Amino acid sequence: SSDCFISMKIKTISPLLATSFFAAAGYYCHGFHLLTVSSPRKTKNGLQSKFSSLSPSGSRVTRLHITAPQDIADQTFDLAVIGAGPVGVLAALLAARSPLNKKVVLIDAPRASGALMNEVTGEDLSIGGPTGLFSKALRDTGKRISVSSLKGMGLRDDSVWNEIVNSCVELASFNARDTIRQLEYAGVTYVQGMAAFADSGGSSSLFVTATDNSISTVTASKVLIATGSKPFRPGGIPFDGKRIFDSDTINTLSYLPKSVAITGSGIIAIEFAKIFKNLGSDVTLIIRDNIPRNALMKIGLDKDIAATLVADLVRSGIKIERGAQVKKFNVPRGNDKAPISIELEARGGGERPSGESTSLKCDIYLAAVGRKPNTANLNLQAAGIKADQYGGIEVDSDLKSTATGGNVYAAGDVLGRPFLASTGMAQGFAAVKSMFAEKSEEGDEEEDAVCDADDKVCNSGDLSMTGDQFDPKSLASNPFAFPIGVWSLPEASYYGLSVQQCKEMGIDAGEGVALYAECLRGLVFSPNGLLKLVFDKSNGRIMGVHICGDDACELIHYGMELVKAKRTIDDVLGNLYSAVTFHEMYRIAAMAAVDEAGARKRRAAAGRAVTARNRGIKE
Repeated sequence: SSDCFISMKIKTISPLLATSFFAAAGYYCHGFHLLTVSSPRKTKNGLQSKFSSLSPSGSRVTRLHITAPQDIADQTFDLAVIGAGPVGVLAALLAARSPLNKKVVLIDAPRASGALMNEVTGEDLSIGGPTGLFSKALRDTGKRISVSSLKGMGLRDDSVWNEIVNSCVELASFNARDTIRQLEYAGVTYVQGMAAFADSGGSSSLFVTATDNSISTVTASKVLIATGSKPFRPGGIPFDGKRIFDSDTINTLSYLPKSVAITGSGIIAIEFAKIFKNLGSDVTLIIRDNIPRNALMKIGLDKDIAATLVADLVRSGIKIERGAQVKKFNVPRGNDKAPISIELEARGGGERPSGESTSLKCDIYLAAVGRKPNTANLNLQAAGIKADQYGGIEVDSDLKSTATGGNVYAAGDVLGRPFLASTGMAQGFAAVKSMFAEKSEEGDEEEDAVCDADDKVCNSGDLSMTGDQFDPKSLASNPFAFPIGVWSLPEASYYGLSVQQCKEMGIDAGEGVALYAECLRGLVFSPNGLLKLVFDKSNGRIMGVHICGDDACELIHYGMELVKAKRTIDDVLGNLYSAVTFHEMYRIAAMAAVDEAGARKRRAAAGRAVTARNRGIKE
């Protein structure tokens, strides 16, 4: 079953017969689709391998009609949205649909934003998708496709990568086509080009530069800036988009690397480390902190959740270079197969301690060290729009900028932290509601909710209002405003306060912990992980929920409701949970909160069983 033989079979028989051939020959493996293993076409984008005008599912590619900027130069729109990511698309749809029914133009420059393009079909695969669309697609593909099984069949690395790429494109295309359908039905005008405010001043006219460098003017009563963010690029790193990548240009990876080095200790770095490891690559994670757990705690993770993630990284075979940074790169010229040589030094410079590695070799290097607002090319100052030192647009509680015309709003990553699609979309929703709000008659306004005087943690007021009273500007400073998710394998997520944060606020807090191995579903399918409830000892009120394990980013939403509704440990104990579900862990954690001694014994027994199981699997 050589590569050539399988490729010939696919080229000479129908897809149905080819599928039957593989099944009959015993070549089926988990996640194995009809495999097109002929060599992929080499292009500048790793997701631009050979795709016909047919979608992965066999239907014709659905393209959004692209209006030329000059065709709408004589029109005035109610709203111009700059940026077609999840924030921009949601805002455009909200304004165009009933009951607002506004005339909306959506302006985007997909080729200039690190987006994913299918060069053969001309399809923008990232429209409406978050910044991490590529990593999410790779993550899901790694779960569905067994790389080791494909290699065990004798397939070449480029054939395996082609299958991975096809699967990623399939996943991304589903999202893109659904977005296109919604924009078409809502009547949103879509323009491709680089938008910027005119040098002459004013904030109602935008200059749009098309791909042919022609410039047209688009006029709108309101403008929403939703251009997202871009990777922060430290000095001294020779980014080339071929061997040295940032978290956007990694989208253009055109082959399956045997080894990967990643600098960073945040969400993006952890996600890509696990992704490439699951795809069969040797991974080295370079972090500046001497204690990996501390690095993760800096982004808000509970100490036990952070420790669980680090333990999983080590258990999966990822090497962690602690207290280190890259000193020098040696990228071979004219030989893409030769490894990159990287020299390491101690954090802040100088020699590393004796016994620590001072160099490493890898096929590719990824710098995942944060992001910054993508506003540099908008000519903000011409419209009187103020931004901070990182490019983050300054806005008021209505998401309105300082534009001279008082008509420019901003939402999403352009405001800076927390750089989350969920918070950005909430901001986009609030911005549209604010800019087109009907003025209430006198006396119609509802009074703001007021916290009890003795409530140490207030979940109402400006910090966590939702709907029409939502103050999205407060999202970055309020631990109760939004859940955080890390889409690694396993996932990690949290909402609310940790025990340490409670102590800093003068709250005597306790915690109840449940291991995944303590519930039947976790024991059988996913024993590694934990769920923690943080509660106020004085009244049992749940102050925070922290999870690491399968489906953590889904499970957190029930925990979020427990916190927001001020539920107690007794409330959870009184609830009935379906059998063989991960939600049973909520009740187990609540039981642990009232029976600490018994819980420790149960966790110890479950932990020993999991350790023995992991050791057996490894052996």
